[in-house]
Amino acid sequence: MKARLPQNVIEMAELRDRVSVFRDREHAGETLARMLNRYEGSRAILFAVPAGGVPVAAVMAERLRLRLEVAVVSKITLPWNTEAGYGAVAFDGSVLLNEGILARIGLANEQIEEGRRTTLEKVQRRLRTFRGDRPLPDLEATTAILVDDGLASGFTMLAAIGALRRLGSRDVVVAVPTASATAVELVAPAVESLYCANFRGGASFAVASAYTIWEDVEEEDAVKLFRRLASATPG
Repeated sequence: MKARLPQNVIEMAELRDRVSVFRDREHAGETLARMLNRYEGSRAILFAVPAGGVPVAAVMAERLRLRLEVAVVSKITLPWNTEAGYGAVAFDGSVLLNEGILARIGLANEQIEEGRRTTLEKVQRRLRTFRGDRPLPDLEATTAILVDDGLASGFTMLAAIGALRRLGSRDVVVAVPTASATAVELVAPAVESLYCANFRGGASFAVASAYTIWEDVEEEDAVKLFRRLASATPG
């Protein structure tokens, strides 16, 4: 029996619980552009989450003729495991801590503060690298569409959503090629709509499993792509 998704989640039922459904991130962007064709030529703004979300959103910006921006956000990683996180820092400087994880791992306050500080510095550096000194757009009268290459836990995306809300966005949409059931359950209540082409349930989940070709996106390549598309798209 298929899991029942929240009413504001839009999926491609034929891709449910499948792996290797996208050739690469560009193919995933083409798929999402078709799903979000209602926004073509509108005032909506795409916010790519670097680095992996940039090539996905770049294709969407071209296909849908939308303005491209970035939403820099980074997880706060454990001192002994840089793949696992206990919180996230968003581009507005806000910090979101996962209290459930913190209660289990027993980090000292000094360690938490050090993690927050170093991650904030990383986010600020990346924001300058991508956007320079350009002010963020006015979001009160438009839709902000957050794009990443996939959602595993969804916690980092939650931090990005909160930052956009604080900037005045009343209509936030998340668009991802693939997502876990856990992430959808966490993120869907925080947005107006969540577009996910490849929803996958089950105990194990890896974003990379949705792709035939998967490799890390280097920051330098993401910056070049963003700057090229940001100058060529509306707004």
